[in-house]
Amino acid sequence: MNKYHFIAVGGAVMHNLALALVEKGYQVTGSDDEIYEPSRTRLEKAGILPAEYGWFPEKISADLDGIILGMHARIDNPELVKAQELGIPVFSFPEFIFNQSQHKKRVIVAGSHGKTSITSVILHVLKDQNVDFDYLVGAQIEGFNLMVKLSNAPVIIIEGDEYLTSPLDRTPKFFHYKHDIALVSGIAWDHYNVFPDFEEYKEQFSKLMDLTPTSGELIYCEADPLVKEAAEKSKITAKKTAYKAHPAIIKEGKTFLETENGLVPIYIFGEHNLQNLQGALDICLALGLSKEQFYQSIQTFKGAAKRQELLVETDNSSLFRDFAHAPSKLKATVSAVKTQFPERKLIAVQELHTYSSLNKEFLPNYAKSMEAADLAIVYLDPHAVALKKLELMDEDTLRTGFQRPDLKLFTDSKSLKEFLLAQDYTNSNLLLMSSGSYDKMDLEPIKAKFK
Repeated sequence: MNKYHFIAVGGAVMHNLALALVEKGYQVTGSDDEIYEPSRTRLEKAGILPAEYGWFPEKISADLDGIILGMHARIDNPELVKAQELGIPVFSFPEFIFNQSQHKKRVIVAGSHGKTSITSVILHVLKDQNVDFDYLVGAQIEGFNLMVKLSNAPVIIIEGDEYLTSPLDRTPKFFHYKHDIALVSGIAWDHYNVFPDFEEYKEQFSKLMDLTPTSGELIYCEADPLVKEAAEKSKITAKKTAYKAHPAIIKEGKTFLETENGLVPIYIFGEHNLQNLQGALDICLALGLSKEQFYQSIQTFKGAAKRQELLVETDNSSLFRDFAHAPSKLKATVSAVKTQFPERKLIAVQELHTYSSLNKEFLPNYAKSMEAADLAIVYLDPHAVALKKLELMDEDTLRTGFQRPDLKLFTDSKSLKEFLLAQDYTNSNLLLMSSGSYDKMDLEPIKAKFK
């Protein structure tokens, strides 16, 4: 029996990989210094929740086939040190995914924005068309129990992240998958804490493109000038396929794709999602599906969790939740909701939660990102700012950075909740955007305002 130990097992992808290995019949153990829901309950149900939090070198024995190391762990982690002393192989999760998929066709979906959505569309279509495939995706998707699947399937679809691989490997994760087909959706500065220089950040995507083998394919969004420039400069001899937003129209708040065989209704909307959809279509075509198969299946795709996720709606109002945190994601999401419902007032709330977004030096990148909102609100958690050892920005600083003189700032979750509950949502949409949780704000009373 294969036997693996996870260091930092509680992470979103890490615990999903652990569960996927349990499904394969592997023996799995793990450790972490904190595990939140839903990871905790899911690990407990599978029988692999650590008995107590912390790091325990005694868990590391010579009979382990390998260690899977999460980014959350430190380089001096006691379990990691013990594993190195014993000579046990240590894998980051991208290295392990490659190790498990060397004989598959590997499809990587990369980009500063859109990669989760594109990967989700591909997975939905392939499943709906009964194609046998494995996958790794960064969000929960309707119809899929796990975010990772590893089997004997001939192809694997991987959401390729440009963030660092592990404490032992300070290169982007997406280099390790050694793709056959790569898609790059967009380049917009992110991860300021590890890529403080934008040129260095852009270079990672150029390097990824250059790794495309002659027998493979590079699919890229030509609507993004930085992506287009990098793709056209790349000297690879592989096939290059450029894409832009799929043609569509909006009728009474619903989006329809314009196809050779007429209009096709879809649930997702917005220019960025029409770009994502076209990129997903090009990958499905590269995998041998037809346009007809794609259009048939896309009609039932409702989106990934926290990606323009519709929480509740009435005849004249809607509440959306989105993961948007980087400037490009924020601007695209706000613009999409306003364009889809131009006659409705749009109240947009953004929690600055990541290191980049909370950094005063990075703030000017948010200029005009909430321009399409009728009421723009920013939430800052002083505790999150303190943990990142950054300066708490005031309202004037944020208004200047966002170039939004009427921007409202909240630094207390209770006050924000009270403000949102006091609003009249008749003929209005509320858009909540964050990679956090507004300090665990209970959304149920706010959702009740839309019923």
